[in-house]
Amino acid sequence: MFLSQRNLRAASLWSLLLTGLVSTAVAAEPVLSDADLQTLKKEQQKGINYLKNSQLEDGLWTTETVPGISALVTTALLESGVPASDPVVTKSLKRLEGFIKKDGGIYYAKSNHRNYETCISIMAFSAANQGGRYDSIIKNAEKFLRGLQWDKGEGLESSDTSFGGAGYGGHQRPDLSNTQYLIEALRKAGVKSDDPAIQKALVFVSRTQNLESEHNTTPFSSKINDGGFYYTPAAGGTSQAGKTPDGGLRSYGSMTYAGLKSMIYAGVDQNDKRVKAASEWIRRHYSLKENPGMGQQGLYYYFNTFAKALNTLKVEQFKEADGTVHNWRAELINHLASLQHENGSWTNKAERWYEADPNLATAYALLALAQCEPAK
Repeated sequence: MFLSQRNLRAASLWSLLLTGLVSTAVAAEPVLSDADLQTLKKEQQKGINYLKNSQLEDGLWTTETVPGISALVTTALLESGVPASDPVVTKSLKRLEGFIKKDGGIYYAKSNHRNYETCISIMAFSAANQGGRYDSIIKNAEKFLRGLQWDKGEGLESSDTSFGGAGYGGHQRPDLSNTQYLIEALRKAGVKSDDPAIQKALVFVSRTQNLESEHNTTPFSSKINDGGFYYTPAAGGTSQAGKTPDGGLRSYGSMTYAGLKSMIYAGVDQNDKRVKAASEWIRRHYSLKENPGMGQQGLYYYFNTFAKALNTLKVEQFKEADGTVHNWRAELINHLASLQHENGSWTNKAERWYEADPNLATAYALLALAQCEPAK
């Protein structure tokens, strides 16, 4: 049985006890006014209409050489309430099936992003998997992803900083962004949190956190020690937010939410020092105006990880370290409304990571908005 959004939420009820993050009871629903809900629906419909109208004749978006964008758009449409029977979705799913390879992966033949493209495709097929129609596709793709994970198959010992991680899928070193996609895709495929692949990925995720502990003995762990996350400790270590003068790798928003979400999916306990430290970092760096530590770069990716992490955590009212309380769903809805273009799309003026592409940025925005919807 594949993991539903409802099961993901139920599995994370423990997170209601996270200190300072939640101020409402278990049964409480997201606090959204009628005006907020109307704004949400208006944004979603405009975004849906834009993506439907921007679909290429062959059923993809942007280009056939990057099917990950099309898979992300398809997932965004499905999670925004567009049924799998919709002609646009049916066409895109059929086209994505054309990328399935004999090894089970779902990727462009000359791609160096085989992990990323397969992970996003699993999410799309999982969201459309009515009656088990895509069971075999998802299961074969799961097996492919397991083979890409950096572990003993690559001759690595568990002490290696690359161990357990996932890269784009070529020979690139592993990173937290691709590893969080790996974990989420495996969970969507029905893999349990205690599965060896998930637990190996957790080893890597723990080493991307600026927290000195028995889970992280890398040279970087004690240099900043603020509980946030960065891109990768592998191959000498990299943070997209840069280094400190003594070689520390700076934490930043999108990776910290991705790391915390990944730990929840991997079954890390609420009282674990890693969860507590990450929770404190996000309490100190709440923002919708920027991707903390990165400014406007990767902003829409950040919106998506921000919303998915807080929704998975069942956070209703977000309390900052200074005591300020935020209705994060309402704030995100209205902030995205202020950024949406008249034609229904979103774009990022900071072009890094393809976010100037309206199809990609709009998909991220819709995925974020889907996390703001009241539970059905």
